[in-house]
Amino acid sequence: MVIGATTLRERHCPHAVMRGGRRLALIGAFGISVCSAPAAAQVSASDAATIAELRRQLDEMRHRLEQLEARAATAARPVASPAPARSASARAAASAPAATTAQAEARAAAAEARAAAAEARAAQQALAATPAAASALTASVPGLDPPDPMGRDFATEEALRSDLPGVAFRVPGTETQVRLYGFAKLTGYYDLGPRNQTDAPPPQTIPLSDSPADQQGGDFAMTARFSRFGIDTRSLTGWGTLETRLEGDFGGGAAGSSNAVFRLRQAWGELGDERFRVLAGQANSLWNEGVFETLIDATNLNQSFVRQAQIRLTARLAEGLTGMVSLEAPETTYTSAAGVFTPTTNLQGGASPAFSSVPDLLARLAWRQDGVEVGLRGLLRQIEIRTAGTAATPTVSDTTPAWGFAGMVRLPMRLASEAFGQDDLAIMAFYGQGIGRYFAGQTSGQDALTNLGLPGVDSPSLDAIESYGATVAYRRFWTTQVRSNFAYSYARNDYPSYALGFAPGSASATSLNRDYQQVFANLIWSPFAEVRNGTFGSGWLDLGVEYLFTRRDLYGGASAAGSAGAGHGIANRVLFAAIARF
Repeated sequence: MVIGATTLRERHCPHAVMRGGRRLALIGAFGISVCSAPAAAQVSASDAATIAELRRQLDEMRHRLEQLEARAATAARPVASPAPARSASARAAASAPAATTAQAEARAAAAEARAAAAEARAAQQALAATPAAASALTASVPGLDPPDPMGRDFATEEALRSDLPGVAFRVPGTETQVRLYGFAKLTGYYDLGPRNQTDAPPPQTIPLSDSPADQQGGDFAMTARFSRFGIDTRSLTGWGTLETRLEGDFGGGAAGSSNAVFRLRQAWGELGDERFRVLAGQANSLWNEGVFETLIDATNLNQSFVRQAQIRLTARLAEGLTGMVSLEAPETTYTSAAGVFTPTTNLQGGASPAFSSVPDLLARLAWRQDGVEVGLRGLLRQIEIRTAGTAATPTVSDTTPAWGFAGMVRLPMRLASEAFGQDDLAIMAFYGQGIGRYFAGQTSGQDALTNLGLPGVDSPSLDAIESYGATVAYRRFWTTQVRSNFAYSYARNDYPSYALGFAPGSASATSLNRDYQQVFANLIWSPFAEVRNGTFGSGWLDLGVEYLFTRRDLYGGASAAGSAGAGHGIANRVLFAAIARF
């Protein structure tokens, strides 16, 4: 045991090698070797076994010191016990050798403990005088870094990884870290326009003007069902860090219901290091992009929050440049005269013609440096229908390719002037065909249209929907603790002309939204917010108010709406939220 510890210390700090039992006591009292700390900060995950063995030896040394101290304290105390009835001279003669031995051992143990403590204090003072060494002493084990400051920047991180900080602890005797994280969230809202009884209103479903919901007017509601809880573990292995995550919230129930239902958000494992990692499980899609910070829980216009099963590869390509590739679970969604269909939709009591036969392929590049962020993402997928074995006629089997790409730039405004502080500007734009399910907030998840079921159609076609749009967002920090987000988004979908043949007022016709516009403005107070090394963290608590304007215009206008209302819908919502993190 001593030899192993000596070898490691001599390798990294030969001048600090000590002698005999006092060296053991010093290592035990000091907790870890002073000069081995810089080396520990440099070891890779492959050295985990060596680190674990050293820590075991240090624990034994610490235990030895405690025994010495206890022995000295026990021997130094006078022992009161009844003596047998015999002469004083006999008692003195019998007890003298034992007393002499005990006192000698006590003095030796106490002297050894005092010497070790003195050397430990001297070593700590020398360490404090060396900033680099002091920093290394407190450095985390590579691969088991502690959580980031509470309330990490949601605008740039949450959409892709949802990697929230939390309460972390090391499992004793192992190289495993367990982390609990999440938040309790209360949201209340009031609609100034049509009544829309959902706490997460996607743009494509806001009520049409002149509809019954519009005639009723807005109402008020509150919910806490989007409160979240997660468990994250990180373990050092010979292949790098193994991270696992289970995360869910209570948003699985019906909107407006107080009986919240727990639902799974993420369940994955990822193995590797900062150079290369492999992930498998249900996780946020590589297409996800939050763009800006909002309080509402809806999937907003041009924002993406898709979570699905996938296999993902992540690699560091250069300093600040990360590349990702994933195969993700597919889901064809198409609209016909009979309605909107997915692979699990029921068609007249039978199976759905919507079919999925190959996974979606996605890729992403992200570059970050000095607060500047540039991201590119793309996807390639196949949309398919098979009517054989379903109630749909005529029998047809058809596929169409779908693809899309998007880019985003985030710029800290301090590049223009330090007077802007932490303010930042984000611009995102996208274009694609058949990417509706990755923008679930604006196309009802539509990927394609088909004229299947329309009168006089003998050879149905399957047409991917062309989509494009952009978002501009500005985040203003009034103070470190008070900030606002202002955003404008526009999106457009182009449909084949046969869609005008869908029955006016039907679910098919009223789901075809050609143009969208959305405006956000909020004010958020985070009393525990702080900026560390140029990175903003909102802290334990957010309190905020938000205004949201949304407009959608149907393809075909009032003719498509029929008796369902006007050819457009306008919604104005005011909401407040309180988010308490742990």
